[in-house]
Amino acid sequence: LRSASSILDATVTGSYVISGAGLPLSSSTNSFGDLVQIKKQLISVICLCKERGLLHSVKASELAFALAPLPKDELPPSPPFTEEDAQDLDALTLAKSYFDLKEYDRAAYFLKGCCSQKSYFLYMYSRYLSGEKKKDDETVDSLGPLEKGQVRNEALRELRVELSKKHIAGELDGFTLYLYGVVLRKLDLIKEAVEVFVEAIHALPLHWGAWLELGNLVTNNEMLKSLSLPDCWIKDFFMAHMYTELQMIKEALQKYQNLIEAGFSKSTYIISQIAVAYHNIRDIDQALAMFNELRDRDPYRIDNMDTFSNLLYVKSMKPELSYLAHNLVEIDKYRVETCCVIGNYYSLRSQHEKAALYFQRALKLNPRCLGAWTLMGHEYMEMKNTSAAIQAYRHAIEVNKRDYRAWYGLGQTYEILRMPFYCLYYYRKAHQLRPNDSRMLVALGESYEKLSQQAEAKKVGYSCELFLCFRLHEQLNESDDAAQCYMLYIQDIFSCGEQLEHAEVSTALRYLGQYYFKNKLYDEASLCAQRCCDYNDAREEGKALLRQISQVRDQIETPSADLFAPLSNNNTPVRRVSPLNLISFTP
Repeated sequence: LRSASSILDATVTGSYVISGAGLPLSSSTNSFGDLVQIKKQLISVICLCKERGLLHSVKASELAFALAPLPKDELPPSPPFTEEDAQDLDALTLAKSYFDLKEYDRAAYFLKGCCSQKSYFLYMYSRYLSGEKKKDDETVDSLGPLEKGQVRNEALRELRVELSKKHIAGELDGFTLYLYGVVLRKLDLIKEAVEVFVEAIHALPLHWGAWLELGNLVTNNEMLKSLSLPDCWIKDFFMAHMYTELQMIKEALQKYQNLIEAGFSKSTYIISQIAVAYHNIRDIDQALAMFNELRDRDPYRIDNMDTFSNLLYVKSMKPELSYLAHNLVEIDKYRVETCCVIGNYYSLRSQHEKAALYFQRALKLNPRCLGAWTLMGHEYMEMKNTSAAIQAYRHAIEVNKRDYRAWYGLGQTYEILRMPFYCLYYYRKAHQLRPNDSRMLVALGESYEKLSQQAEAKKVGYSCELFLCFRLHEQLNESDDAAQCYMLYIQDIFSCGEQLEHAEVSTALRYLGQYYFKNKLYDEASLCAQRCCDYNDAREEGKALLRQISQVRDQIETPSADLFAPLSNNNTPVRRVSPLNLISFTP
């Protein structure tokens, strides 16, 4: 999704009302109990976005379609016209027709001098899109796909100056705040952009475009937790989206399951996001099943089909990939996703030159297409063109620094070039983004070995072995054996006496804390929870577990067994691990 007080009556700390529709959105409510009200809110915000030429309303439309239809007398009324709207009506109607035809300069010309909030937004938005269109045209005409583009939107600085004055005066509504945030992001003023996007979300919580733009600027879970976001129902969709982006797949899947149970079981958007989440954890069979279900429900969908083609490529499903490519060409052969699917098809047939050509076409359509940059890097690797591969991967990182595939690809490229210090740096970056991926651990271990850092190589190898054991036991629901693997890992790490920031350590402590809590070993659970508080990515979980332990202890005191000894409900001898003195370890 991408007003004067007559259109939108909104405050940061109070309740949110879409005027005319009479639909309050309480800032202290995060419930899906009244789906009728949610449907009304979605219909209203779709109308407001369409009036302003914002295309992200399609996501709200998908959510609204997933809910039961409203009877005629329940439909929200149209927003009322003010005197300013009436004065600008003819100019706005004419300009909107030009805007829909992508004649942005023409639209802006006829809107200049209009005073309503709706007209002002479309005026500024037309100027922004005009600059973007000119920039893209110049980029395609003058630059190759791998050259560093220096072309900028010339309108950005003027727009920033004008919007800044309005912002200081408090004259920007939720939509114009969103546009101001986009301008700041394009000028690489990231901190200011984050603040403005948060303000825009508070002003208009149902505008999904502002949430997405904010999500693109969030770099880690710690930053996500620090954001002051309105506590409304759409926040759950944003958190699920961000968990997927930050590779917190377990949390993302749980969020989406909760949304399905809340009443959005027919939402194709949620199905697509679940499929992407399974793709990110390499659960290929589950991801394929979800994408096939998505195709059954929405056979002409092009969004996310490039991700679907990645799965078909990995499984070497040539007939299915060929069918998908031909199907998308019939629907729209000039979409970025279609070009990526065709590129994957040629890559699977080992026609890497043709594959790279189609990824280049995708980038001409959208120079910020992350998947196309990464996949083109892979193709240049296959063609032994390491220089071009490095440039492609670097472009991917510029688009999204959270893309572990680009960091990992750079590591592989420098490994081919026999530059171990460089590949170690990039493998470390990839490992930070995917701490539980055994491929990253193996690559790290090999890099340490080539640099004759045997101690580090041994440590990484041991981590990989224990984590693989843990995953196996976890899949088999063997919680005692899984906990044993984590205990051994922590003992080995802590015995080094180093101040480590390994993500696996916090993961292990979280798991063991919950394990001991479930088995009523509250002393050990408390110790693990306290250690979780020493790590940024586990601090909140540690505090929550400490609160749970405190509540239980207020009700009953339970004696605990030896520290880090697996629980046994019978007299069968079990393996016991020596007590682990975590108190003496200070990360």
